[in-house]
Amino acid sequence: MSLLFLLEKLIFRPVKLNTDHPFQFPLEYEEINFYPQPQITINALHFKVKNPKGIILYFHGNKDNLARWGTIASEFSKYQYDVIAFDYRGYGKSTGKPTEENLFNDALFCYHQIMERITPENVILFGRSLGTGIASWLAAQVNPSKLILETPYYDMHDLVNKFIPSYFLKNIFYLKFSSYSYLKHSRFPILILHGTKDTVVPYKSGQKLFESIQNPNKQMVTFYGGKHNNLSSYSNYWLELKKFLE
Repeated sequence: MSLLFLLEKLIFRPVKLNTDHPFQFPLEYEEINFYPQPQITINALHFKVKNPKGIILYFHGNKDNLARWGTIASEFSKYQYDVIAFDYRGYGKSTGKPTEENLFNDALFCYHQIMERITPENVILFGRSLGTGIASWLAAQVNPSKLILETPYYDMHDLVNKFIPSYFLKNIFYLKFSSYSYLKHSRFPILILHGTKDTVVPYKSGQKLFESIQNPNKQMVTFYGGKHNNLSSYSNYWLELKKFLE
C-alpha cells in the first residue's frame, strides 16, 4: 500500500490556494466556480476575447494550480478563442480529493454548465500531460470540434511502467486514464504535440497513443530535443497550433 500511496502522490501533486487568493495575469479574466456535488467547488478562470471563434477548455498538468496554469492557458486566446482553465479537486481553490472518477465527472459537469451559459459554436478541448487523459475521455463523451494533446500518454499503466516494473503494480494500481481506448474510434481532428527528450511522459508513449488512433483526422508534431515543459519555446509550436485552430 505504501507504493500505491507514493504513486498517487506523484501523479496528483496539487498546491492549494486560499479562497481569497488574488490571481494576477496580463489578460483580463473572470473567475468562476462550478458545483458538481454538495460542498465541492471547481474553480476556473475564463479569459475572454471580442468576437470569439469558439472556446478552448484547458485541462492542465499534475502539479501546481491556476496561479501558474492560468498564465499558460491564457496565451491561447491570441487565436481569438475564449479560454477556460480548471483546477481539479484539491488544486488551488477547488475542494475535494482528486481521483480518476472525480476528474472525469467534474469535467463533464463543467462542460455541460459551460454549454448552457455560453453555447459556443466551436469547442476545442486542450489537455496537457495529466490533463490529456481527462481531455481525451471528455472528447469521447461530447465529440468536440477539435482535440489538442500536449505531451500525452498511451494510458497511465504504460506511463508508470516506464519507471516501475509492472509486477510491482499488479493488483494495486487502479488508475487507468486509458486515452487510447477513448480515442481509438474518434472522428474529430486531433493534434498531438510531443518532444523526443521528454523524461516525464516519454515520447514513445505519445507516439504509441498516436499510432493506436484509427482516425484519418489526426496529426502528430514532433519536437526534436523537446522536453516536457519547453515545447512552447519552439517557434513551430505556435505555428502548428495556429494552423490547426484556423
